[in-house]
Amino acid sequence: MAEVTSDLSKFGWRERRMAAELLTASCDNGFPDDFAYDEVTIAMNMGSGYVFLTNADYQVAMMNGDKLESFYSCPECGHEGFKGEMEHDGSAECQSYLRDIGVLKAETEETE
Repeated sequence: MAEVTSDLSKFGWRERRMAAELLTASCDNGFPDDFAYDEVTIAMNMGSGYVFLTNADYQVAMMNGDKLESFYSCPECGHEGFKGEMEHDGSAECQSYLRDIGVLKAETEETE
């Protein structure tokens, strides 16, 4: 598994610019609605070079184009992406997670 760091001395110029973009987006528009504002830090995946915001709940927010959005990881199968990329075939647990994050309608809504 790739190392994740918050040590800015390990960020290159590209990654520092990405961090600045995250901070600017959060100042201009706030955090995503489902992102908890508790112990928020900037982090970088040293393997992928992705720079993101994370919090005490291990939620992730990243830039999706010009917009700061939550980035999800299915706890059952590991499928990752922004909300629009999260729908996938998977186990019942995957489907439950997709309902929890609002990708799929809740079962009660589907039957009404």
